[in-house]
Amino acid sequence: MQVIASPRAIRMPIGAAIVGGVIGLFLLTGGLFLAWLAFATPLVSTLTPSPVRPTLPQMAMGGAIWGLAMIAPAAFALVGAWRLSRVFRALIAKPRPRLLTGIGRQLDDHYVAASDLRLPEGRIIHDLVLGPFGVAVLNEMPPAQFLRHTGSSWEARHRSGRWVPYENPMERATRDAERVKRWFSGAERDYVLRVYSAVVTEDPTVARTPTCAVVTREQVPAWLASLPPSRSITADRKNEIIEQLARLL
Repeated sequence: MQVIASPRAIRMPIGAAIVGGVIGLFLLTGGLFLAWLAFATPLVSTLTPSPVRPTLPQMAMGGAIWGLAMIAPAAFALVGAWRLSRVFRALIAKPRPRLLTGIGRQLDDHYVAASDLRLPEGRIIHDLVLGPFGVAVLNEMPPAQFLRHTGSSWEARHRSGRWVPYENPMERATRDAERVKRWFSGAERDYVLRVYSAVVTEDPTVARTPTCAVVTREQVPAWLASLPPSRSITADRKNEIIEQLARLL
């Protein structure tokens, strides 16, 4: 199977990595410098009032100075180290194997896959397969630990750990298929392109809908092969569709 991949990088942009690294290094260095000022120099004792009988305002000021000297260096250093660790993890992290990369070895040359297509309206279609049946839009769901659902209500785990509303995957795949069909129908043609949609997940509680199939990664090749062939997909029309898909990368 031929795979058309987007040239856009999926890793952290180099500019964002540089900015994040500089900020993290500045905070970490600043925390170490503040710790040196607080514990290796007489700065704190000089700023702290030390009369024989301090008044209440003097006691409050001394407590605030010592509290700042104890908290600020550690806070700066911890935040800086955390920022540096995030940048480091983002740079060395291996991306999750793409869906189409895995199934490509099981399909013959009659199939062409495309990844990360940007429709004119701005919508990103992550996985699309062109075959004898027409076009299939695949929406792979996140791992189960990051997604949960009750009926038609879906939630995803945010980076902060909170659960936030999430678009219904079946409805998303159906709408993406409709968008692809509208995009293709934007130009006059003497044939109609059939567009199918499917959600790829290992969650057995996710049920298919009349407009969207539900399959596992292992079932994707068999599902694609089971779709009825379309007589309108000739060799010339297939090449034309491939050229149009390539323009969306």
